[in-house]
Amino acid sequence: MRLLHTNRITTGSLNNYATSNDFCRVFTEEMSNLYLLCFLLTGDHEKAEQCFVNGLENSVKGNPVFKEWARSWARRMIVENAIRIIAPRPTHASATALAADLELNRELQTVRDKDAVIASVLDLPDFERFAFVLSVLERYPDHDCSILMGCTLQEIRDRRTRALQQIAQSYAKNAVAGGAALIHSAGHSAETVVYSEP
Repeated sequence: MRLLHTNRITTGSLNNYATSNDFCRVFTEEMSNLYLLCFLLTGDHEKAEQCFVNGLENSVKGNPVFKEWARSWARRMIVENAIRIIAPRPTHASATALAADLELNRELQTVRDKDAVIASVLDLPDFERFAFVLSVLERYPDHDCSILMGCTLQEIRDRRTRALQQIAQSYAKNAVAGGAALIHSAGHSAETVVYSEP
């Protein structure tokens, strides 16, 4: 009798865990948000795709989690894969890294025109970008960020502060440029109106 009761509990508790279908549904329903998270972390479309696919595979094959946790677990798997792919470290920029950043900045010009906020995050160096996305956008506690990224709490705090400063500066530049373009456009429209009168 006791064995039967134990089996009933085990069988009942299995229904509480997320299945591969649950994770596939999460990745399908939230595809654009999850992909954006991959892209913001990796800063590269190819790596973002790799991160997304690996995140799904790790969610399905990983440790069992409760159904209620499936969405947050999917995001966690994406974060862990992005860290594995990029391996962000708090180092000083080297000449190679600067050259890569210049190349990335050229590619981001079209992105910047479409969405200045995403572009300003993508402009950040890897470690600052991870610190910002994890602690600000994903709201991970600093302690969790430091464990995931293998660094100190102070490094997370410093890099998040730097990231916020750089994003604010980028925002200010875009606002000034946008304001100047608006003033120029308004001035041009006013001239057109003046000259079109008889």
